[in-house]
Amino acid sequence: MSEVKLAASVRSEFGKGAARSIRREAKVPAVLYGHGVDPIHLALPAHELGLALRTSNVLLSLDIDGTTELAIPKAVQRDAIKNFLVHVDLLLVKRGEKVTVEVPVQAEGDLAAGGNLLEHVLGTLSVEAEATHLPEAVTVSVEGLEAGASVLAKDITLPAGVTLATDADAVVLQVLAAQAEEPAAEGEATEGAEA
Repeated sequence: MSEVKLAASVRSEFGKGAARSIRREAKVPAVLYGHGVDPIHLALPAHELGLALRTSNVLLSLDIDGTTELAIPKAVQRDAIKNFLVHVDLLLVKRGEKVTVEVPVQAEGDLAAGGNLLEHVLGTLSVEAEATHLPEAVTVSVEGLEAGASVLAKDITLPAGVTLATDADAVVLQVLAAQAEEPAAEGEATEGAEA
Protein backbone atom coordinates (compact mmCIF):
# COMPACT_ATOMS: atom_id res chain seq x y z
CA MET A 1 0.00 0.00 0.00
CA SER A 2 1.51 3.26 -1.03
CA GLU A 3 0.79 6.61 0.58
CA VAL A 4 1.24 9.69 -1.61
CA LYS A 5 1.46 13.22 -0.20
CA LEU A 6 -0.25 15.95 -2.22
CA ALA A 7 -0.65 19.66 -1.59
CA ALA A 8 -4.33 20.57 -1.98
CA SER A 9 -5.87 24.00 -2.18
CA VAL A 10 -9.46 24.74 -1.22
CA ARG A 11 -11.49 26.15 -4.10
CA SER A 12 -14.47 28.45 -3.79
CA GLU A 13 -15.56 28.75 -7.43
CA PHE A 14 -17.69 26.02 -9.00
CA GLY A 15 -19.15 25.13 -12.38
CA LYS A 16 -17.73 24.30 -15.80
CA GLY A 17 -15.93 27.60 -16.28
CA ALA A 18 -14.20 27.37 -12.89
CA ALA A 19 -13.26 23.73 -13.53
CA ARG A 20 -11.74 24.63 -16.92
CA SER A 21 -9.77 27.44 -15.30
CA ILE A 22 -8.42 25.04 -12.65
CA ARG A 23 -7.38 22.52 -15.33
CA ARG A 24 -5.58 25.30 -17.28
CA GLU A 25 -3.47 25.82 -14.14
CA ALA A 26 -2.38 22.12 -14.34
CA LYS A 27 -4.68 21.18 -11.47
CA VAL A 28 -7.65 18.83 -11.13
CA PRO A 29 -10.93 19.75 -9.41
CA ALA A 30 -11.80 17.32 -6.62
CA VAL A 31 -14.32 16.85 -3.82
CA LEU A 32 -13.42 15.32 -0.44
CA TYR A 33 -16.35 13.88 1.51
CA GLY A 34 -17.12 11.40 4.28
CA HIS A 35 -17.46 11.05 8.05
CA GLY A 36 -20.53 13.28 8.07
CA VAL A 37 -18.58 16.47 7.33
CA ASP A 38 -19.53 18.94 4.64
CA PRO A 39 -17.84 18.21 1.29
CA ILE A 40 -14.59 20.11 0.75
CA HIS A 41 -13.95 21.31 -2.81
CA LEU A 42 -10.27 21.07 -3.70
CA ALA A 43 -7.79 21.63 -6.51
CA LEU A 44 -5.00 19.03 -6.74
CA PRO A 45 -1.80 19.06 -8.84
CA ALA A 46 -2.66 17.18 -12.05
CA HIS A 47 0.72 15.53 -12.75
CA GLU A 48 1.29 14.25 -9.19
CA LEU A 49 -2.31 13.05 -8.91
CA GLY A 50 -2.10 11.27 -12.27
CA LEU A 51 1.04 9.42 -11.13
CA ALA A 52 -0.58 8.49 -7.81
CA LEU A 53 -3.70 7.10 -9.50
CA ARG A 54 -1.59 4.59 -11.44
CA THR A 55 -1.51 2.59 -8.21
CA SER A 56 -4.74 0.78 -7.41
CA ASN A 57 -6.35 1.93 -4.14
CA VAL A 58 -3.68 4.53 -3.43
CA LEU A 59 -3.87 6.31 -0.06
CA LEU A 60 -3.59 10.07 -0.49
CA SER A 61 -2.22 12.23 2.30
CA LEU A 62 -3.65 15.68 1.53
CA ASP A 63 -2.11 18.83 2.96
CA ILE A 64 -5.09 21.23 3.13
CA ASP A 65 -4.15 24.61 4.58
CA GLY A 66 -1.70 23.05 7.06
CA THR A 67 -4.03 20.17 8.04
CA THR A 68 -3.33 16.62 6.86
CA GLU A 69 -6.27 14.45 5.80
CA LEU A 70 -6.19 10.88 4.48
CA ALA A 71 -8.34 9.97 1.48
CA ILE A 72 -8.83 7.23 -1.10
CA PRO A 73 -10.12 7.80 -4.65
CA LYS A 74 -13.77 6.83 -5.00
CA ALA A 75 -14.58 8.04 -8.53
CA VAL A 76 -12.17 9.24 -11.21
CA GLN A 77 -13.48 10.99 -14.33
CA ARG A 78 -11.21 11.19 -17.39
CA ASP A 79 -11.66 12.87 -20.76
CA ALA A 80 -12.91 10.19 -23.18
CA ILE A 81 -10.57 11.23 -26.00
CA LYS A 82 -7.46 12.79 -24.47
CA ASN A 83 -7.60 10.74 -21.22
CA PHE A 84 -6.67 13.68 -18.94
CA LEU A 85 -8.18 13.89 -15.45
CA VAL A 86 -11.44 15.86 -15.40
CA HIS A 87 -12.59 15.39 -11.78
CA VAL A 88 -11.90 13.17 -8.77
CA ASP A 89 -14.15 12.23 -5.84
CA LEU A 90 -12.18 11.39 -2.69
CA LEU A 91 -13.40 9.54 0.40
CA LEU A 92 -12.10 10.80 3.74
CA VAL A 93 -10.65 7.93 5.82
CA LYS A 94 -9.03 7.57 9.25
CA ARG A 95 -6.18 5.31 10.31
CA GLY A 96 -7.61 2.03 11.65
CA GLU A 97 -10.93 2.48 9.83
CA LYS A 98 -12.18 -0.39 7.64
CA VAL A 99 -13.28 0.49 4.09
CA THR A 100 -14.64 -1.54 1.18
CA VAL A 101 -12.75 -1.22 -2.12
CA GLU A 102 -12.46 -2.97 -5.49
CA VAL A 103 -9.17 -4.84 -5.97
CA PRO A 104 -7.94 -6.06 -9.39
CA VAL A 105 -7.61 -9.84 -9.87
CA GLN A 106 -4.37 -11.04 -11.48
CA ALA A 107 -3.90 -14.60 -12.74
CA GLU A 108 -0.50 -16.32 -12.73
CA GLY A 109 0.68 -19.68 -13.99
CA ASP A 110 0.02 -21.80 -17.09
CA LEU A 111 -3.18 -23.65 -17.87
CA ALA A 112 -3.10 -27.36 -18.69
CA ALA A 113 -1.98 -28.12 -22.26
CA GLY A 114 -4.55 -27.93 -25.03
CA GLY A 115 -4.84 -24.27 -25.93
CA ASN A 116 -7.64 -23.57 -23.44
CA LEU A 117 -8.65 -20.00 -22.69
CA LEU A 118 -8.84 -18.25 -19.32
CA GLU A 119 -11.88 -16.01 -18.91
CA HIS A 120 -11.89 -13.28 -16.24
CA VAL A 121 -15.55 -13.32 -15.21
CA LEU A 122 -14.81 -10.72 -12.51
CA GLY A 123 -11.95 -8.30 -13.12
CA THR A 124 -12.07 -7.07 -9.53
CA LEU A 125 -13.04 -8.36 -6.09
CA SER A 126 -14.81 -6.27 -3.50
CA VAL A 127 -12.86 -6.55 -0.24
CA GLU A 128 -12.87 -4.88 3.17
CA ALA A 129 -9.58 -3.79 4.71
CA GLU A 130 -8.04 -1.20 6.99
CA ALA A 131 -7.77 2.11 5.11
CA THR A 132 -3.99 2.35 5.44
CA HIS A 133 -3.38 -1.29 4.40
CA LEU A 134 -5.39 -1.71 1.20
CA PRO A 135 -4.07 -4.37 -1.19
CA GLU A 136 -3.13 -3.20 -4.69
CA ALA A 137 -4.25 -6.52 -6.25
CA VAL A 138 -4.94 -10.18 -5.47
CA THR A 139 -3.10 -12.92 -7.33
CA VAL A 140 -4.68 -16.26 -8.25
CA SER A 141 -2.71 -19.30 -9.42
CA VAL A 142 -4.25 -21.02 -12.47
CA GLU A 143 -1.36 -23.48 -12.84
CA GLY A 144 -2.53 -26.69 -14.52
CA LEU A 145 -6.26 -25.92 -14.54
CA GLU A 146 -8.21 -27.98 -17.08
CA ALA A 147 -11.12 -26.92 -19.34
CA GLY A 148 -14.30 -26.49 -17.30
CA ALA A 149 -12.46 -25.54 -14.09
CA SER A 150 -13.41 -22.35 -12.29
CA VAL A 151 -12.10 -20.30 -9.38
CA LEU A 152 -14.68 -18.96 -6.93
CA ALA A 153 -14.22 -15.84 -4.81
CA LYS A 154 -14.01 -17.95 -1.63
CA ASP A 155 -11.11 -19.96 -3.16
CA ILE A 156 -8.86 -16.89 -3.38
CA THR A 157 -6.31 -16.40 -0.61
CA LEU A 158 -6.49 -12.82 0.62
CA PRO A 159 -3.72 -10.91 2.43
CA ALA A 160 -3.83 -10.79 6.26
CA GLY A 161 -6.44 -8.36 7.58
CA VAL A 162 -8.46 -8.39 4.33
CA THR A 163 -11.93 -9.94 4.18
CA LEU A 164 -14.07 -10.76 1.18
CA ALA A 165 -17.06 -8.47 0.50
CA THR A 166 -18.00 -10.08 -2.86
CA ASP A 167 -20.42 -13.05 -2.83
CA ALA A 168 -18.26 -16.03 -1.78
CA ASP A 169 -19.75 -18.28 -4.49
CA ALA A 170 -19.20 -15.78 -7.34
CA VAL A 171 -17.13 -17.18 -10.23
CA VAL A 172 -14.00 -15.06 -10.67
CA LEU A 173 -12.09 -17.06 -13.32
CA GLN A 174 -13.06 -19.98 -15.54
CA VAL A 175 -11.21 -22.09 -18.07
CA LEU A 176 -12.89 -22.44 -21.45
CA ALA A 177 -12.16 -25.34 -23.82
CA ALA A 178 -10.33 -24.41 -27.00
CA GLN A 179 -12.61 -24.31 -30.03
CA ALA A 180 -11.48 -26.52 -32.92
CA GLU A 181 -11.77 -24.94 -36.36
CA GLU A 182 -14.43 -26.52 -38.53
CA PRO A 183 -13.13 -27.98 -41.79
CA ALA A 184 -14.25 -26.12 -44.92
CA ALA A 185 -17.23 -27.69 -46.68
CA GLU A 186 -16.40 -29.50 -49.94
CA GLY A 187 -18.46 -27.03 -52.01
CA GLU A 188 -16.42 -24.08 -50.69
CA ALA A 189 -13.10 -25.79 -51.43
CA THR A 190 -14.21 -26.64 -55.00
CA GLU A 191 -15.34 -23.09 -55.70
CA GLY A 192 -12.00 -21.74 -54.48
CA ALA A 193 -10.08 -24.18 -56.75
CA GLU A 194 -12.09 -23.18 -59.84
CA ALA A 195 -11.55 -19.44 -59.35
